[in-house]
Amino acid sequence: MIKKTVRATAMAALVCAMGASNAQDRPANYPLRPIRLIVGVPAGAGNDSVTRAAAQMLNETWNQTVVVDNRAGGGTVISIDLGAQAVPDGYTILSATDTMMLVGALKRVNFDVRKAFEPIVVMTTQPYILVVEPSLPVKSVKDLIAYSKTKTLSYGSSGIGTMVHLGMERLAALGNANFSHVPYKGTAPALIGVMSGEINMVPASAISASAAMKTGKVRALAAMGLKRIPAYPDLPTVDESGFPGFKIINSYNLFAPVGTPRPIILAINKVVIAGMNSPAMVQKLVAEGSEPAERMTPDEFKAQFAREYVEVEKQVRASNIRLN
Repeated sequence: MIKKTVRATAMAALVCAMGASNAQDRPANYPLRPIRLIVGVPAGAGNDSVTRAAAQMLNETWNQTVVVDNRAGGGTVISIDLGAQAVPDGYTILSATDTMMLVGALKRVNFDVRKAFEPIVVMTTQPYILVVEPSLPVKSVKDLIAYSKTKTLSYGSSGIGTMVHLGMERLAALGNANFSHVPYKGTAPALIGVMSGEINMVPASAISASAAMKTGKVRALAAMGLKRIPAYPDLPTVDESGFPGFKIINSYNLFAPVGTPRPIILAINKVVIAGMNSPAMVQKLVAEGSEPAERMTPDEFKAQFAREYVEVEKQVRASNIRLN
């Protein structure tokens, strides 16, 4: 009887401690209503998939509805505008890739993205994979470059002034290749364009491309990070293919409108980092060619974003990309 009482008391203490911990981690009076995560790509794209995973993490932690609001178009400008104009109360959060830096560097919005948003968390990082239509008579990046000198090859992206657009123009310049850019409203439509033969190729996130690769609807030529993807160890990098230092990688991030209460930003950061680093999620990400991002506080993420923004500005000037 005494032992049972001790166990019951200990369990009650543990439950109370967990409750106290949860109460401590959760900001006062938040969230009291549904949270909206705006994402600037169509359903099914890489950033959409990761954003939905983060939404589920927040929902399960706080038992509150989290809605993913897809606002594709304009190379993510539409979603960034909406995020910047949102009330900074923690109920509207923007999910954006590194393309946000390009949007700022190319002056596609009439505000400084570094001042309009508070970085919250980097969810995942992931290199792109260059995939081509299966009928294209090339099996490597070198083949692709050589073939483009006999026939102009088209590539898709999620819009003008995106990281993919910038990266592919750089690859064309490095290889003296003849590439033609075809902007889409997201990676998913661009992938469909490759599968249907509408365009010749597209750099797509591993999450977006994996299903089409497995079914043979597209052929992968190269990983576009500086190291091979664990899920595709036989796929060489563009760097290995004769273009040292070349990369197109991406990170999926959450941002809050500037002025959002600090406790909310810290709480979202903690929940998402914990969720992305759970064993089940890590296994899922690795299988798709992605990985959890380095654990960073909002302040560390903000500093990194500022450093990388400066580098993107330099690349934009060097590539001389202009908007239509």
